[in-house]
Amino acid sequence: MSGRDDAAGTLAIVLIDHGSRRPEANAQLEELARRVAARRPDALVRTAHLELAEPTLPHAIDECVSAGARTVVVHPFFLGPGRHTTEDIPRQTAEARRRHPGVSIETTAPLGVGEGMVDIVLTRIEETDPGDPLKAGSGREAGR
Repeated sequence: MSGRDDAAGTLAIVLIDHGSRRPEANAQLEELARRVAARRPDALVRTAHLELAEPTLPHAIDECVSAGARTVVVHPFFLGPGRHTTEDIPRQTAEARRRHPGVSIETTAPLGVGEGMVDIVLTRIEETDPGDPLKAGSGREAGR
């Protein structure tokens, strides 16, 4: 968890991923939340996982509302519009709206293929050396 704890009247951001049995995979979302909170100190930033790890999306949203957030933005930390981003997350967000009338709870699009994502892909490619079998596909990025 990151960001303000005195969320009264503020924006809350919930970053949600699939979730993993591997703690190091879940730790990446926590690190992302810390970085988002550092850039948005006005917002309460929380994490959630759809499966395999806690907290769940309903729990994270409920926590934000309990802290006083009046606007909750759920951001799927997923690449594209799959089942989780088009069905599961919107369904859970709609259920949260019913539990919390008067609170604005919205969902963003997944990450997609914007220029920022192109930059990340090219950086990862540049970090490898396809001619060196010890480096190619080594997964040297953090958390792998």
